[in-house]
Amino acid sequence: MIEDATRLFRDVKAEMAKAIIGQGAVIAGLIAGLLTDRHMLLEGVPGTAKTLMARALAHCMSAGFKRLQFTPDLMPSDIVGTNVYNTATGEFNLNKGPVFTDILLADEINRTPPKTQAALLEAMEEKQVSIDGVTHPLSPCFFVVATQNPVEYEGTYPLPEAQSDRFMMKLTVGYPHAEQEAAMLKMHHEGMDPFDLQQSGMGQVTDINGVLAAREALKAVKVRDEVLAYVVNIVRATRSTAELTLGASPRSAVALLRTGKAMAIAEGRDYLTPDDVKRAAPAVMRHRLILKPETEIEGATPDDVVSKVCGMVKVPR
Repeated sequence: MIEDATRLFRDVKAEMAKAIIGQGAVIAGLIAGLLTDRHMLLEGVPGTAKTLMARALAHCMSAGFKRLQFTPDLMPSDIVGTNVYNTATGEFNLNKGPVFTDILLADEINRTPPKTQAALLEAMEEKQVSIDGVTHPLSPCFFVVATQNPVEYEGTYPLPEAQSDRFMMKLTVGYPHAEQEAAMLKMHHEGMDPFDLQQSGMGQVTDINGVLAAREALKAVKVRDEVLAYVVNIVRATRSTAELTLGASPRSAVALLRTGKAMAIAEGRDYLTPDDVKRAAPAVMRHRLILKPETEIEGATPDDVVSKVCGMVKVPR
């Protein structure tokens, strides 16, 4: 079971790398998020392949994919759908929204008001939506990849803490290195079409059943009591750190555990190590921590605080 999940992780990563150059860590984080059955937040400036990564992930797992552009006038019904009256039959028919898919790209999620952002909460947490009092189940593989721009704040609405906490990880998407950017330009010069993933040689290496089986493999990853205590100690240490107004929630501890187990699977191991936990900590907690104003003025970031906390907590041997 672990071996199959490791093979899936590596195969999907290798296929996505055929079309996306220079974002190996982000790709690995996306796949880890998929295996943990939780959702991902990508933050990066425009043009860094955030949309392409979500499309490529769906292509590699033969999954349904829909992209929803979040705008200030977007309504909750534009996300979940609405009942429409059919004059021919005299009945109401459900016009399903884009949330009825396997992988949903919520593009620029912070450009829509909190009321509309909240329409995703039930879907993300319970894999179902309620429309006119009727509950409708979503895909068992339902996975949200949300994006936001870190430098443009005009006309945006910061994600409420309750919604930020629903995302397993926040991955920062940076610029590729010079040689990687040159290789990307060469691919485009030779005729690569980012909207035709098959043409780029990217194959479909798994399906939804394969992903669901890989998620089950997480349960087989062994975790010693000392490592569990290590996870708890890191999370609790953020709550007493002088640099923070708000520390990590109990949901953060669950996210840190699950993400660490996914990283263990990525390396072909059936046991969790403290190093897995430390590597997962920045992405899991950076969007859940609120810095004090004086900490921000000094130029510190949530990643700096997480690194400091991990350095303070005793590592089990």
